[in-house]
Amino acid sequence: PAHNVQHSLTLLARAEEVSGFDEWVYRTAAVMTPEERETNQLVMIGFYYATRPEASYPSFAAYLEHLASAAPRHLRDKVLEAYIDIVAKAEGDDEGERPGYDEILADVNSYLAFLRRGFGDHFVPDVERRAYTYLLDPPALQQLVVSHLRSMWYKYLAVEWERVRPMLQKAVRAFDGVDLNSMERAAAIEYVVGRPLPIDKWCEDLEDAARLVFIPSAHVGPYTARIAAGDTVWLLFGARQPQDAGDDAPELTRAELLVRLNALADDTRLSGLRLLAEQGELRSQDIMNVLDLSQSGASRHLQQLTAAGFLNERRCNGAKCYQLSDARIENTLQALGSYLSRVDSREPSSPGRARGG
Repeated sequence: PAHNVQHSLTLLARAEEVSGFDEWVYRTAAVMTPEERETNQLVMIGFYYATRPEASYPSFAAYLEHLASAAPRHLRDKVLEAYIDIVAKAEGDDEGERPGYDEILADVNSYLAFLRRGFGDHFVPDVERRAYTYLLDPPALQQLVVSHLRSMWYKYLAVEWERVRPMLQKAVRAFDGVDLNSMERAAAIEYVVGRPLPIDKWCEDLEDAARLVFIPSAHVGPYTARIAAGDTVWLLFGARQPQDAGDDAPELTRAELLVRLNALADDTRLSGLRLLAEQGELRSQDIMNVLDLSQSGASRHLQQLTAAGFLNERRCNGAKCYQLSDARIENTLQALGSYLSRVDSREPSSPGRARGG
């Protein structure tokens, strides 16, 4: 529960830049007050590593109690230690001398320059400037984090958690009879997630972790996310059931279909699929040029189509290249037909209900 809810809050902070999340994310982001959106950006981006659970908890309320009772400096140090690790990996200097906290926090410009070493341009300066002031005052940081998470839980997430929990529990039970430990790590991940993950640095933690915990999510859509702490990695994936599980949980089949159909329900993404069907593999720049897309727009659409399995992505001559997955298209059509056939056979028409001919 703690990882699930924390991740849903992170999705709310990214609602404006990523398409394909569950509709709850966009509806909730739309009704949040400007102050709530601003604070959520600060907490879930600027202090993501302070909010990230490093163990399993029986409930989100239990995790809130843990955060409230932690030493304030511990939360501050979690953020800085994570950033030090990220910078070291980015610079290929994992064994080098680690900078001290005072050096990193000498002034706001030093702090932003340090983040740029690890994230390049992939960080939000305005958010991090505000975060810097709280890093200088750990008790204020703790108060901000705990009060925001508690407020968001009771106002937006507690009811939603009760709504989706039965479906998530069914997803867990659907995999209970499978001995994942007998599989190779990559095969187990593909079996649970429903598609192979790309081989890149993001996935190295999955192979190296002593313990891998799968977490079905109702909100993440076609994407996967990993939360690493110590020798454990928690991998979040869109709630689903194995293909060989039959029809034990039709709501899971429906949820997975909605994720795939959402990826298709856009004129630009359909145009991209048609383009690749006609011309074969193309570089991302070629797709941008033909469809007249900005880099950010193309990235958003291609990211969703790839996550939904409709595109295969690879590196070619330093660029990203994409190819249509005919198998995924066919599988989706079959899954839709099968789902509708089961609905039709189980729900006979009521008196007076007309059927098209």
